[in-house]
Amino acid sequence: MAATTVRAAAPAVSSSEGYSAQLAVVGGGPAGVCAAIAAARNGADVLLLEQGGCLGGMATQGLVNPFMTCYDKTGETMIIRGLFEEVVDRLVACGGAIHPRECRAGTAFTSWIKIGHDHCTPFEPEALKLVLDEMCREAGVRVLFHAAFAEPLMDGGRITGLRILTKAGLETVRAKLVIDATGDADVAARAGVPCELGDKAAGRIQPASMFFRIGNVEYAKVEADIQANLNNFYRKDGVNYRSLHWRVTEAREHGDWPLKRVSIGLFRGVREDQWAINTSRIMGVDGTNPKSLSDAEAEGRRQVQIIFNFFRKYVPGCKDAVLLSTASTLGIRETRHIFGEYRLTTDDVLHGSVPKDSILLASNSVDIHGRFGPLSNQYVTVQNGNWYGVPYRCLLPKGVENLLVAGRSVSATSEAAGAIRVMPPCMAMGQAAGTAAALALRGNSLPREVDSAELVSTLKRQKAFLG
Repeated sequence: MAATTVRAAAPAVSSSEGYSAQLAVVGGGPAGVCAAIAAARNGADVLLLEQGGCLGGMATQGLVNPFMTCYDKTGETMIIRGLFEEVVDRLVACGGAIHPRECRAGTAFTSWIKIGHDHCTPFEPEALKLVLDEMCREAGVRVLFHAAFAEPLMDGGRITGLRILTKAGLETVRAKLVIDATGDADVAARAGVPCELGDKAAGRIQPASMFFRIGNVEYAKVEADIQANLNNFYRKDGVNYRSLHWRVTEAREHGDWPLKRVSIGLFRGVREDQWAINTSRIMGVDGTNPKSLSDAEAEGRRQVQIIFNFFRKYVPGCKDAVLLSTASTLGIRETRHIFGEYRLTTDDVLHGSVPKDSILLASNSVDIHGRFGPLSNQYVTVQNGNWYGVPYRCLLPKGVENLLVAGRSVSATSEAAGAIRVMPPCMAMGQAAGTAAALALRGNSLPREVDSAELVSTLKRQKAFLG
């Protein structure tokens, strides 16, 4: 990726006056880490704040796997590139991923799902932790782990700093610009940006899941069982009957399946004996409420044990399977959506709208878990063209001048966010936000004053695909 500045990383050491940086990025998940790297490579002094002990967020701590598609609707062109592609290439080089060109729809890499799942990317979470550490160090990003955001320090409609909680207690960060990559719009909401929690009109919020990984699986036996039942995949009353639904039925008949799920989401990993499982479903979780979140974490682990026991007892090739790990944090699909200069809509996504200030192109489908109840999903693919664009304006929140938002909490309706909340688009949004912040700092201007044409051209030079 093209870079204007690469410096040796400086330690994130505080003084009696706290921390300071030109740009503070809050959240080291897929969006935040790409924002930090992009900004630093474009010359900004960046401090990345992460409340956990590693980078990667949902991809590492949440064990969400694989990366969903980064290709266009036809499956012929890789359209989410830039930093995302660099991360993938580095993972492939160290044996930590299989390139998406090799992972086609309707295979074990996609849980044998065909529509909207072509070219997923299985990866090793531990390898990703190392790759992201290396990329931040090379770019000169200062990373502060175990730093939880508490509140913004405000001067009218501007953020002058952040209050964070560390092992040293409450500390202060001074920054000219801030990127909110918390996933929950924590910074934006506490700074006074208008937000919507879930889908307010429908009174609905997408359910959460506890991902887990299993090992010592006999791949050939699992594959044989699936292939023998592929002609029995179907959808009825909004419910998908797909991988292993025949085994779930058997378990339910024997009193071993109390969960309101009918199929299993199982995705083959880099090693054929290791799989990521996305099946648990916890309805009505408010990821911004500590009590709701705490209860859901425990419920997720309870469901994982039921599902793992099911694998060992009912799934061919899994009688000697081992539970490798459960996610250290619950997989949250939806919380707050900010209101920004533009609000992405379902029509924009499905009709293939590409505004002039689009900072990424994607073809990810509108994916609403629990749309018609706990058993159901709604999944709608792009209907016009091969992709749609996400405008830069979606990253610009109303009411606060020196703030950008990147990731699943950008300005979009609940349903539109159901398409762009997955990790490859979030990483592209992060790259755009970081690049825009660096341009604003270089020009001594505000993020909303950044010339979108200059931003687009800069992203193209950094290998982003924008048509």
